Amino acid sequence: MTKLKITAKELRSIGFPESPVIPVAMHTISKYYKFNEKETIIALLKAVLETPEKFIEDEQLGMIAAKLIPPEIIENKEISLKEAAVPFNTFGMEQIEEGAIQQMYTAARLPVSVACALLPDAHQGYGLPIGGVLATSNAVIPYGVGVDIGCRMCLSIYDIEPEALIKREQFFVRELNDATLFGTGAMFKQPSEHAIMERQEFNELPLLRNMKDRASKQLGTSGSGNHFAEFGIVTLTEKDEILGLEAGNYTGLLTHSGSRGLGASIANHYTKLAIDKRRLPGTAKNLAWLDMNEEAGIEYWLGMNLAGDYASACHHIIHDKISVQLGRKAIRMVENHHNFAWKEIYDGHEVIVHRKGATPAGKNVLGIIPGSMTAAGYIVKGKGENTSLNSASHGAGRKMSRSVAMQSVTHQSLQDELKRHAVKLLGGGLDESPFAYKDIQKVMQSQKALVDIIGKFTPKIVKMCGDVHGYGKKNSGITRQ
Repeated sequence: MTKLKITAKELRSIGFPESPVIPVAMHTISKYYKFNEKETIIALLKAVLETPEKFIEDEQLGMIAAKLIPPEIIENKEISLKEAAVPFNTFGMEQIEEGAIQQMYTAARLPVSVACALLPDAHQGYGLPIGGVLATSNAVIPYGVGVDIGCRMCLSIYDIEPEALIKREQFFVRELNDATLFGTGAMFKQPSEHAIMERQEFNELPLLRNMKDRASKQLGTSGSGNHFAEFGIVTLTEKDEILGLEAGNYTGLLTHSGSRGLGASIANHYTKLAIDKRRLPGTAKNLAWLDMNEEAGIEYWLGMNLAGDYASACHHIIHDKISVQLGRKAIRMVENHHNFAWKEIYDGHEVIVHRKGATPAGKNVLGIIPGSMTAAGYIVKGKGENTSLNSASHGAGRKMSRSVAMQSVTHQSLQDELKRHAVKLLGGGLDESPFAYKDIQKVMQSQKALVDIIGKFTPKIVKMCGDVHGYGKKNSGITRQ
């Protein structure tokens, strides 16, 4: 049988506009319809030309139809969720609120969703629940990463007897106060020098060109909310070959913060673009995605990775300052992001794994899962469990919203709890009190299949953003040399 050939001249004669649609139409016909009758194909092409919107979902003709419809019409068409959700595993179901489960179920019905998991510290957030993990096909969801891109844990372990935290308490208090600033708008007048500020993304991404100066002044600051810098006791009951330290007690410096205003600006800008491009039903609005092949998706991916490296730089600056004052180098550092997206392999295919409030837990990957300002956190080693998409919780997880905590926790009860655990609190507020968090022991019990515990960190001197209720003033715009 003679193979069908449609020429550009024939396409123009029936009304097809010039490039890019004509080359696409010629390629589609020669590949998928080469053994059909010409009259049949001409009639079919006329139908596509007349009502392209009817063919936009067609596997082959959709490629032609997409070139005939103005992009803004395609982008503004509401996208339906799948009838059947991608099955997902839930760890510690009895500890997770219904709102978080419903949010995960909605995410599992996205057309781009491949696999999901919900971790025992999960609670309701914007778009993807905090403690949610979502793998997608060739798509990245800005709110699947979160506003604080690259929010991160960093632990430096020092060969210093923990008794020094009591004997020289004022020294350690001073170093925490001097090493970093807390608060949404906190900045240093004299920026720290770091290679991160030489990254080309600051010049190549239009959004970031005017943000470099502010970002440089926020290097080494720590934000507000649940961010902290604290000294505590690191306890290792046995030597672990991956961690590489002998059993014993050490002094640890643990920090928790993210990418500051830089990450928030990237998140908010590209979330808006995603929502404009992909109109989803109301309950799924904040799960709008960017395709990894489109300009906005490529830009977000570059910006997200920059923000993650910036967050890491902030931690390293704080730890380096304190190491200088201690006169010691850390003998081991353990760190991990828990608001980020990674390209990983799942069932033999590359996917984008979003971990929003989730710790990477691939085989033998080290991480830190904190408790609260009085509850111990844990150094963990991932087991590489596929059912959780190689993930574990990022902390104990909230059991009270901030507003509920402010209304139900008293200053006296917080003071009593701090005294009971021999913790000195610098700053902090009722919204971050230990009572606002789940029991870290139960959370860890619920994820025994996901991680091995190889060490414990017990907080002793905790620095957080102050509040207006007796623990210091809220730092919304501090600037310091």
